[in-house]
Amino acid sequence: MIEFFAPWCPACQQLQPVWNEIAELAEDLGINIAKVDVTEQPGLSGRFIITALPTIYHCKNGVFRRYQGTRTKDDILSFIEEKKWQSIEPVSSWFGPSSFLMNMMSALFKLSMFIRQCHNYLTEQVGIPVWGSYVIFALATLFSGLALGLVLVFIADFVFPSRRFSSPAYYQKKHVEQARLLHQFEEEQEADGEEEEEDEDGKNEEWQREGAAENTVRKRTVVAGEEKDT
Repeated sequence: MIEFFAPWCPACQQLQPVWNEIAELAEDLGINIAKVDVTEQPGLSGRFIITALPTIYHCKNGVFRRYQGTRTKDDILSFIEEKKWQSIEPVSSWFGPSSFLMNMMSALFKLSMFIRQCHNYLTEQVGIPVWGSYVIFALATLFSGLALGLVLVFIADFVFPSRRFSSPAYYQKKHVEQARLLHQFEEEQEADGEEEEEDEDGKNEEWQREGAAENTVRKRTVVAGEEKDT
């Protein structure tokens, strides 16, 4: 059984006598009793996602279950002796203390605690105003982001090098490909021009044939009219 507490937490202070009594019975119960100060162990509080205090976990064979009963001595002992923990759904492996996600969460909690300590040092020891400490952290965040961006650009340029650093064979191949595409484009244009000329020639011939046919019809009409008059 693991208790997460903080010295400034009133509910944690009320639980301490009960927890100490249970710890005295731990050997008879065949269990281990532990408690973690979240102010001194932010990494552990991050691994277990401690959002309320006090928080009690039951652990057996690497499987963690959160105790959600009342914080009295009888209820906690009943939870242990009657094995009521078996009816509680264990913490998912994705959110287990040893998972990758919780390792990242632990690092985030440690970073937040480190920033808080730096803020307290700047304001209390150095004598910098609170707004000055905020400005310092804002500038540090800005420059660290720029540095991280440059590192990512260098890595990307190394993994996927720019074309300007390619070998001469690359440029030669590129020029050959461009020349081939240009030649293909010119051939297509010539073919389109020839088709257009053929279409125009065909249209002219058709117009000539239609004109000749109309003239023939007119001549026949005129001849037929003269014969009729005669």
